[in-house]
Amino acid sequence: MKTAVNTSKTSSKKEPVIVIENLCKAFGDNVVLDDFNLTVHKDENVVVLGKSGAGKSVLIKCIIGLMKPDSGSILVFGDNVAELNHEELDRIRTKVGFLFQSNALYDSMTVRENLEFSLRRHWIEVTQHDIDNLVKEALENVGLPHTADMMPAELSGGMAKRIALARTMILKPEIILYDEPTTGLDPVTAREIDKLIVKLQKKYKASSIIISHDMNCVKNTADRVVLLLDGKCYTDGAYEELLVSADKNVKQFFE
Repeated sequence: MKTAVNTSKTSSKKEPVIVIENLCKAFGDNVVLDDFNLTVHKDENVVVLGKSGAGKSVLIKCIIGLMKPDSGSILVFGDNVAELNHEELDRIRTKVGFLFQSNALYDSMTVRENLEFSLRRHWIEVTQHDIDNLVKEALENVGLPHTADMMPAELSGGMAKRIALARTMILKPEIILYDEPTTGLDPVTAREIDKLIVKLQKKYKASSIIISHDMNCVKNTADRVVLLLDGKCYTDGAYEELLVSADKNVKQFFE
């Protein structure tokens, strides 16, 4: 088994925002994460690549505190997520955006109400004027300023993904976690979402972990690609480096 090595030349010069060490998570006899290690630096887009069922979604759910690891540590801005109480975890989550694979929009709420929900449920204090401005900015960021009063059922798949991304970004998080952001989208719409991910990352200087098996998404969004194999960080590097790797475990994803 290869040891994971950070081959990014720029990320090592920047401060780490997520540090994962010796992370283990199992469901009964099914070991999903087995001594997994990863450091994500400020301003970096890291794509975690792996087969279906490899543990990619479990990884980001552990990072955000939706699941508890069996052992190991996840430091987000220096805080061990597993040791935080509910209030401390909620404060961390104001700095971490999570784009669900299913979008997770509330069907009974308008687009505006979906975006406002993220602002109202956290401990931060905002006025209605602040909320109105943040909703307007979020919709403009994703190119859908005219959709505020629409219902989720009226949105196309690509529009729904953009609105979900707007909701993820409305608090201007320092970290964004994307769970299969292009799944179920046609190639043209998927490319638009890829461009939007990169655009917003550059605008807000956010750090991102992107879970994907869409190789176009990987190519278009990654500063660094991490291969999750057998529960471990098998190897990592720039897309162009892994593309020419002779390792059969790496090549299977790029063929």
